[in-house]
Amino acid sequence: MNLFGTELGSSQIMALVGLVATLILWLFVLRGERSYARWFRAWEADRKARREAQNGATGNDDGPSHGGPWG
Repeated sequence: MNLFGTELGSSQIMALVGLVATLILWLFVLRGERSYARWFRAWEADRKARREAQNGATGNDDGPSHGGPWG
């Protein structure tokens, strides 16, 4: 096979295919990580909103008191 004026043997073609396959794999992994980060940010914001709504409804704005030596 001739690519950009260079003859490629079977081992070089397989190495090129391996590199392209690795690139595709990492693109899928990156997409999954970005999707997970986006989901986690939304989940954390929803959780914070629920917690603030619950604290606002009960009138407890400074969080739960544990009754320890500091509060």
